[in-house]
Amino acid sequence: MDRGCRKENVAVDKRVREAGLRPTRQRIALADLLFAKGDRHLSAEELHEEAQAAGVPVSLATVYNALHQFTQAGLLRILAVEGSKTYFDTNTSDHHHFYIEGENRIFDIANGPVTVTNLPDPPEGMEIANVDIVVRLRPKRPE
Repeated sequence: MDRGCRKENVAVDKRVREAGLRPTRQRIALADLLFAKGDRHLSAEELHEEAQAAGVPVSLATVYNALHQFTQAGLLRILAVEGSKTYFDTNTSDHHHFYIEGENRIFDIANGPVTVTNLPDPPEGMEIANVDIVVRLRPKRPE
């Protein structure tokens, strides 16, 4: 597998280490696929397909495990959209999303007038980590 120049792999290795994870060959390969294309949203199945196409020998279970480890380490955000449909977001900043029903496409809402007010106080000993807003879209229906 040739994932490009060694310099990029060193940066991915460093990123994984700084997140507190051991940089196994599979984690580095998956992180390289995840972060090489900038900010994006993808499912475990989509990453598994990319890994297979790139010649990375990894099972779907390993992809799921790595994605959840990356999420726990703060490298990804998890977005539950459709019951069992989960996306992983490489942009961990506070932002919201549009979801196009029927196409299973999700993308960032540009910084704008989304405001969340009147949030309840969290229970004792807890704090609000973030608030995810997913605005569902569909094609306009003819009038």
